[in-house]
Amino acid sequence: MTTSISALEARDRFADMTNQVHYGKERFVVTRRSKPFVAIVPLDDLKLIELLEDLIDIEEAHRALAEAEAKGTISWEDIKEELGL
Repeated sequence: MTTSISALEARDRFADMTNQVHYGKERFVVTRRSKPFVAIVPLDDLKLIELLEDLIDIEEAHRALAEAEAKGTISWEDIKEELGL
């Protein structure tokens, strides 16, 4: 469950809120001027987000390598010559 809470209320309830996140696995969206500002989530959620980011990065790297292989390679000597080095 995700609860929306103002920054002021989050400051006043910080200890209680962090306990709810840790023990109750609740999520909070902290708002500023009624707009979402930050989220406070359990560590397991953060680890999952980071794992997904890593998987996306790996997929993008594989795609970039495949694209580079399809285009062929350029030698370092050719690059230096092209740049006038």
